[in-house]
Formats: sequence, structure tokens, C-alpha cells
Amino acid sequence: MSKDIWVLAETKDGKVRKITHELLTKASELAAKSGAGVSAILIGHNVASLAQDLAHYGANKVYVADHESLNTYTTDGYTNVIAGLLKENQAGTFLTGTTANGKDLTPRVAVRLEAGAISDATELDCDAEGKMTAVRPIYAGKAFEKVTFSGFPQIIEVRSNSFIAKDADESKTAEIINVTPNLGEVRTKVTATKVSSGDKIELTEADIIVSGGRGLKGPENLYLVSDLAKAMGAAQGASRAIVDAGWIDYDYQVGQTGKVVSPNLYLACGISGAIQHLAGMSSSKIIVAINKDADAPIFKVADYGIVGDVFQILPALTAEVNKTKAH
Repeated sequence: MSKDIWVLAETKDGKVRKITHELLTKASELAAKSGAGVSAILIGHNVASLAQDLAHYGANKVYVADHESLNTYTTDGYTNVIAGLLKENQAGTFLTGTTANGKDLTPRVAVRLEAGAISDATELDCDAEGKMTAVRPIYAGKAFEKVTFSGFPQIIEVRSNSFIAKDADESKTAEIINVTPNLGEVRTKVTATKVSSGDKIELTEADIIVSGGRGLKGPENLYLVSDLAKAMGAAQGASRAIVDAGWIDYDYQVGQTGKVVSPNLYLACGISGAIQHLAGMSSSKIIVAINKDADAPIFKVADYGIVGDVFQILPALTAEVNKTKAH
């Protein structure tokens, strides 16, 4: 069994996603410890031009599976191609991101390869033999477990923003290997895709998130959160309570039943901090809570807390951010 580390290269709107750069950076670091190589799987349609981008972040080899049938993600097609490549090349480790596609693929690829799998890892390390150890949150983020693989191959799904992507080194190149995708039997067909309008920043990849909760009192006041998010170049999030109330689309929901995020900065505005919400954002690097209730659970996980009225604090913060940017 090869010790090489393989990374799934995800793309969106003709660009390589941030999580892929993070995984390649970490894979390069781990490969240096075990003497392994780093390979990337670039899958889709008309994606070949992105192959050298992966080299700039540490890939030694890039396997390009380009086919019109792979233009849109399908569970069967992508699983068949990826599992086939990993098996044929005796991959030692396969890394994916905790994205919609990654969460769908991880268990399926693991079953095909009869391999162990770990989901939602936030830390990774390996020994000289390439044996991986991962840390992942459990019990809604109230505890962490350390898991070590007993054999190869190793399948690991990694939470976005767990690692910092290095700056691109454009002097690096990779061996590009074009493969004929073995699509196998594809039992599903995507007939339409509904895309949110606007230039909304993806929650799971955002460095800064500003989220609003029931303390905003009504959907007409969500502009307070969106204005601050826009000023800070941040993504906008929401608690389950206001999503269930119909104030905002589910796509904005942060929490155990929404999106799990790990930004560098998370601002919780008018959010009490139910355990389900904490499970989705407690791994944020810095948490700032704004709530008029000094006993709100959110303050127990916050690095900084402001006890006060969001209707006064948010406009003041937005004005101050805009003032700073103007200078």
C-alpha cells in the first residue's frame, strides 16, 4: 500500500475552492513527515486548466478526470471515478472537505475501499509510516476525540478553516495525468440547479461571519446584520430560531442542523446560544457575543461579550467599520 496522500480538488464557478488549498497545504506538511507524495483528483468538465493551480499549493501529481457527464455532481458518477482511481493507485490516505459533496462522498468511497473513515476532523497528524491521527469534535462540540487508524487506506473528511492555506508558489509544477473516467452505472440525473442570487460569501469558507438571532425581533431588522457583514466583508449567518420562523432562508443557518463553521471571527448578534447553535460555531477562532441578557449561554463560549442592545450596538459597529475603511 502506497503512503501517498490524495486530495479531492473541489471547484466552484470555474475556480478551485478554498478548502482544497487548505487540504493541499496540510497534505504537503504531513507528506514531508512520512516521505509520501501528494496527489490531487481534479474532477468535472472543462476543469483541466485548473490543474497547475493545485501544483502551486503542493500537489506533485494531478489526476484530471474531465468529462461532460461530470459537469454536475452526482453521487454515483463521482464515487465510481474517485474510488476507482484510489483503488487502482493504492492510495494511502484520501482527504476531502466537510462540504456538501465531501460529506456525501466520504462514507461511500470508504465502503468501496473497505477503509476506515473519519468525518469532520479539525486536526491531523501522522507518524513516519504515514499512519494518521485525527481530532474531531463530538457531543455537539462539548468534547473532542482523538482517533488513530489501524490500517490503510485512510479516508478523512476535514472541516473548512481548520488549516491555513499557504501562499501559492507559482514556481512549482505538477505531473498532469489525464484519465478516462470510469463512470460505471449512474442511477441519478441532475435536471436543474437552483443557485442563490447575488455574491453571497459561502458560510463554511468565510473568515468572518456575522449571525443574527431572535433578539432582532423581526425579519425587517435583519438589515442590521447584513449591513455589518457587508462592511466587514463577512458572510451572513442565522440561528435556527429565525430560520424556522421564516425570517431567512435555511441556507444561512448555522448550527447542528445547519452549517458547521470555523471562521477566524464569529459575531453572534441577538443569539441566546442554544446547544444546537453552539455545536455549529464553537470551533470558531474568536467569538464575540452581543446580547442584552447577561446570563445568555452564548457568553460561556464567547471570547468577548457585549451586554447591550443590538439595535444600538450594530449600527455603531457598522459606522465604525466603514469609518476605518474610509481611512
